[in-house]
Amino acid sequence: MNPAIGITGVLESSVYVDDLDAAEGFYGGVLGLERRVRVDGRHAFFRCGRGMVLTFIPEASRLPARAGSLPVPIHGATGPGHICFAMRKEAMPRLRARLSGAGVAIEADFRWPNGARSIYVRDPAGNSVEFAEPGIWDLEQIE
Repeated sequence: MNPAIGITGVLESSVYVDDLDAAEGFYGGVLGLERRVRVDGRHAFFRCGRGMVLTFIPEASRLPARAGSLPVPIHGATGPGHICFAMRKEAMPRLRARLSGAGVAIEADFRWPNGARSIYVRDPAGNSVEFAEPGIWDLEQIE
């Protein structure tokens, strides 16, 4: 948090996908996030706690805004991105079981030097999806 300029946290995170149905199956189905908005061929947005996970088709997000629509600047990325979800320690075993039950391969499951745990998987578009105990960012132990 940077109180000097008013930053209080991360409001949204974006990942770029090639198939909105597959993204919705993963983020909405497997992870259970509530889909809030979907525009076929362009994006699907999911509620995650007090923030949002935005999934975009990159080619569509690189097109200029249509006349009369909100003036959101073009954006997009190529290649796999990364998103990390904060998890309570006691929820990690249930998460691992849910991922395995849905046929999602666990890419890594380990503890950081400070003892916090992370589980990594890939979403259907190949993005790296991490589930971590917030303690991974115990900055006093990382420095």
